[in-house]
Amino acid sequence: MGDTQLTVTGISRPAARRRRSVWTGLTALASASAIAVLGLTAPAASAATSAHTDKNTKPSVEASCAEPGPGEVSCFALRRTDVTPKEGVQPSDTSPSGWGATALQDAYNLPAGGGAGQTIAIVDAYDDPTAEEDLAVYRAQYGLPACTADDGCFKKVDQRGGTDYPAADSGWAGEISLDLDMVSAAAPYANIVLVEADSASFEDIGASVDQAVAQGAKFISNSYGTNYTSTPGSGEDPSETTDFDAHYNHPGVAVVASSGDDAYGVAYPAASQYVTSVGGTALDQDSSTSRGWSESVWYNSYGGPGSGCSVYEAKPAWQESLGTDCDMRAVSDVSAVADPLTGVSVYQTYGGDGWAVYGGTSASSPIIAGVYAAAGTPTAGTYPAAYPYAAGSSGLSGRFVSLWVVLVSPDGVGEAGTFRSGVGGLLGSVG
Repeated sequence: MGDTQLTVTGISRPAARRRRSVWTGLTALASASAIAVLGLTAPAASAATSAHTDKNTKPSVEASCAEPGPGEVSCFALRRTDVTPKEGVQPSDTSPSGWGATALQDAYNLPAGGGAGQTIAIVDAYDDPTAEEDLAVYRAQYGLPACTADDGCFKKVDQRGGTDYPAADSGWAGEISLDLDMVSAAAPYANIVLVEADSASFEDIGASVDQAVAQGAKFISNSYGTNYTSTPGSGEDPSETTDFDAHYNHPGVAVVASSGDDAYGVAYPAASQYVTSVGGTALDQDSSTSRGWSESVWYNSYGGPGSGCSVYEAKPAWQESLGTDCDMRAVSDVSAVADPLTGVSVYQTYGGDGWAVYGGTSASSPIIAGVYAAAGTPTAGTYPAAYPYAAGSSGLSGRFVSLWVVLVSPDGVGEAGTFRSGVGGLLGSVG
């Protein structure tokens, strides 16, 4: 590669050194007054179990979904295969591996009662026939309120808004369980709409995003994207700006998308200027910090969050003042836990045997969608992707995402963690 410049989000480095920078929104912070009113539930010791507790077992990770074909997307869920599955609600002394709901609430300082009055949609391909039943087990395990079709909290629809569900798929079922569990953890009192696309084609997925908006959701998580590599533009196509962006262009709706798990590249729809692009971190408990947790960019042999410069998407106005070294849209905007070695607890029985540990930016996207929902309804006519950048904007709820830039070498060692841009509100009038 010689002296060719590898241009990525935040900084340019000689490609021969093979370093990149990744925007990572490390913490969702609640104001002291919000905590006092809403309350935070500290994680029980059994609920804050790391995914890598068995030091005698070599970690093993596999992708939940197959690689996408032309004109298709794939989910970004990564499942740990070295974790012994267990069925049903577990007693406190044998709780599931991985970070559970109460641990995630503590790590991101989220209110245990977040999401009340809001509707979060998740968009996935194919059907998970046990989605509602599995969700019930997850929520019971962590003391979250029930969320069922009977009580009106949970709704499953096809891409036309009906009940003609697509064919079941065990790989996408894992993705669906991951999405449902993570939005439940981040916003336990929100209603959830699962929209199942007929297939993984962009036409069906895009129609499903529009259906999510039609269902009244103000927050939509999209944990999927195109196949991509380190080659600039490999995950994008010119038609995204003419044919597909319209499905993600919904002012007043927080449309959130995973940045991908292969690093060194840009996937779509995360590249869209209309979505909040979500990268991934490694999350560990750390008593030496005031937060009680340490978090750094995820980058190891199992993957890393996609990042870089879009080839076709225009730079959004809210990135104009940042030194992204991108002439076009820079990916990603914020991040949450995605490293499968510090993964999250998920309950899945269709294609699984109960409790599992998942990672990938498929985990971080629904978490951030839940953070938006916990913050409150987006301002009409605005693009919530701008909120994390809006330091000093009016009407802030007190729930923030910090933007950091972390330099990462090929072996995954973080060179620096530099505070970059202050804090931006996830709720407020941005202008």
